[in-house]
Amino acid sequence: MDLSVGLITYNEENDLPGTLEAVKNIADEIIIVDNGSTDRTVEIAESYHAKVYVEKWKGFGPQKNSVIEKCQGKWILLIDADEVISPALEQRIREIVKAPASPYPVYKIRFSTICFGKEIKHGGWSNFYRVRLFINGAGKYDNRIVHETFLTTAKIGTIKEDIKHYTYKSLEEYFNKFNLYTSKLALQYHKRGKTKSAWNIFFSAKFKFYKAYLFKLGFLDGYEGYLLARISSMYILVKYSKLRELRSKR
Repeated sequence: MDLSVGLITYNEENDLPGTLEAVKNIADEIIIVDNGSTDRTVEIAESYHAKVYVEKWKGFGPQKNSVIEKCQGKWILLIDADEVISPALEQRIREIVKAPASPYPVYKIRFSTICFGKEIKHGGWSNFYRVRLFINGAGKYDNRIVHETFLTTAKIGTIKEDIKHYTYKSLEEYFNKFNLYTSKLALQYHKRGKTKSAWNIFFSAKFKFYKAYLFKLGFLDGYEGYLLARISSMYILVKYSKLRELRSKR
């Protein structure tokens, strides 16, 4: 078996069809660990002959490691339910997994972001790389609840053919996740004993806006670039303010 495609899911009925449609021709198996979806996620996954395992939420890192443990392929493509591989990337992955040997056991792949219905080309939202393809056994994720990191001692190659990340479709969706993620990150920081002074929070939030909007050319994406820079700055402010709340309750 050459390639296992793995995902974690929770109520992904809107995004999942496009994601699975893009990988169906290269996946020898599709492994999904679902967190008890209440919509049609499992039904859609099974229509693509995916093996679905329903498990309680353990955090992003542990949940993804659960997927890795279930994969039987020599290679694993581990993606999110709102990520769609491009046709060029499909061909590049096929070349890698079919080759007799690869110079790299792990690959990070370039990302393009579609946010609020528009492709965002600046502000740090596109043209970045994340590990998504690796030989089975080459690494695993850390145990972070949010913003997990792939841990490996292997050499990492890069793939320039891109993954399309269909992130927030509306402000309502953004702020629903905003509240959830800032709370989880504050708790994660609190457990690690992290602290932030009021002045540090203020300047970190301010710098985030100027970095995204000016230094990383977010203004070239028009209103959406301005909006994303502003709410990214707010994200910094809120997550560290929630951390201060937690620490004040000790």
